[in-house]
Amino acid sequence: MKRRTLVHIAFAVLLLVISSTGSFAQTDPLMQARVHAERKEYKEAVETYKKLYNQNPADPDVYGEYLNVLLTTKDYKEAEKLAKEQLQMRLQNPLSYIDLGRVYLADGKNAKAEEQFNKALDNINGDDVLTQQMANAFSNIGKDEYAIKTYERAGELLRNPAIYSNPLSRLYAKTGKVDKAVLALMESGPMQPGGLEDTKSTLLEFLGNDPKKLQVAQKALIKRINENPNNPYYAELLTWLYTQKDDWDGALIQIQALDERYKEHGERMLEFARTAAKEKKYDFSIKSYDVIIAKGNELPYYVIAKAERLGVGFQKIQDNPFFTKEEVAALAKEYEAFFTEFPQYYATQTLRDLATLHAQYADNPKKAIELLKQAIKQPAARKDFAGWTKLQMGDYHILMGTYWEAALVYMQVDKDFREDMLGEEARYRNAKLSYYQGDFEWAQGQLTVLKQSTSELIANDALYLSVLMIENIAPDSNMVPIKRFAHADLLMFQNKDTQAETLLDSINKAFPEHPLKDDILMQRSRIALKHRDYIKSLSYLKEIYEKHADDVLGDDAVFKAADIYENYLHQKEEAIKFYEKLIIDYPGSTYVQAARKQLNKLKEGTPAP
Repeated sequence: MKRRTLVHIAFAVLLLVISSTGSFAQTDPLMQARVHAERKEYKEAVETYKKLYNQNPADPDVYGEYLNVLLTTKDYKEAEKLAKEQLQMRLQNPLSYIDLGRVYLADGKNAKAEEQFNKALDNINGDDVLTQQMANAFSNIGKDEYAIKTYERAGELLRNPAIYSNPLSRLYAKTGKVDKAVLALMESGPMQPGGLEDTKSTLLEFLGNDPKKLQVAQKALIKRINENPNNPYYAELLTWLYTQKDDWDGALIQIQALDERYKEHGERMLEFARTAAKEKKYDFSIKSYDVIIAKGNELPYYVIAKAERLGVGFQKIQDNPFFTKEEVAALAKEYEAFFTEFPQYYATQTLRDLATLHAQYADNPKKAIELLKQAIKQPAARKDFAGWTKLQMGDYHILMGTYWEAALVYMQVDKDFREDMLGEEARYRNAKLSYYQGDFEWAQGQLTVLKQSTSELIANDALYLSVLMIENIAPDSNMVPIKRFAHADLLMFQNKDTQAETLLDSINKAFPEHPLKDDILMQRSRIALKHRDYIKSLSYLKEIYEKHADDVLGDDAVFKAADIYENYLHQKEEAIKFYEKLIIDYPGSTYVQAARKQLNKLKEGTPAP
């Protein structure tokens, strides 16, 4: 019984709220006036606002909204009268002059408007709140030049020209005064909570990639550095600006000067070298490391610079499809000299990189395996390092064609790391080796377990390989197409791309209707991408998402196309188009989360669809 009573009471209260909300506009005159204005019932709105204003002319909300309605209806005579009344009432408040000037401006009386705006400026008193209100009022009516004068005049009164430099910098930029915008930002920058990074962000907003604006900013910064030679803030900003202009020589000179001036022993150079490498400016990165190394081996960054320099040299070769044997040999000698000087680095990633250089780029996997065996024997070699190094050895045995040795190494790692991701990785590589060799039944048995892996990458790879075999092993037991495809996959792993393409083509010719068609296209796309033929790679992907959109590789093709446009061709709009296509056409894809992340980055934080 009590429960029913409570329900009735709640229902009655709800009815009361609904009815009171519906009649609220009728009982509140100000709300009523606003509703009339919103509905463009201006006659009724004016009448209501006029009554309210006469009742309480000091109410700023009523006055402001009344003036807006009068201007909307172009009743300039009444608007002028209203603004003048307020001017008398508000004791020469500068905001009243702006309101009156606004009326004249709307009425086309520009000279009278300017006169009122100047009177407003004459009445600035240095009050911060009033200054902000005036500047905003001017900006709201499109008079940014007067907003600028407001801040400048207030700064003069307060004898602190830098006090409003932050809003001034934005107004200068908005009105095309880039040099002044930069100089104002130079004033406010060191005082910003985010310091240098905030200033960089604001400068990017102002300058974009406009070469002329960047040049203006550079001149302004050099001027400020000459005036403040002992402040590193401006020099650091100039260095960053050089990189935005793609003038890495200028940036390097500036960084070197800063490093010497503040006796940093290469610390700043080290960060610059890393930045240059990240931007794929490998030669400038290497030059920076060379400067640090030239300072001598007694300085703290000497060893780090030497090791990282080798890594950048390695990246340079990895990113260059036209590297020469001479370049590879020269880099290998540098590595060997480094290990002679610092043998303790044998148990590090640096040694593993040298092994990769020999195996993948010098076509000498045997030498690579010898190096990796030495690395594992080092007293400093950690267990997980040894595990990953053995997996690398297994891969190089596959390159050599010693498949049984590869399987033994994988099984050893599987045994040593049974409950670890390393063990799962070893099992996956062993399963793939069986797949390469055409032992699909054994491979499928391993993959069935790996599909439940805690590692998303391993689970996805295992799932793809498993589905590939299930879908393409024919009911008539014709294993020729899938065996050829698996062998082509092996040839690609062994960097025998021409042979792989020939074998893939043979499948299409002998079995034109075989369901491997989309998988063959994907492999051809990967080969083209590896050889930097981006247009060809995209053409294969296009054939997948247009002709095989519903197959398992449809979403892969769209995502990879987006990646090529973003990271290889640097065509932002095309990348956005393909990330959006993935999200819309394949909402259940495992790539959706990554696509949303990239979309947010490309759209500078705007929500993805």
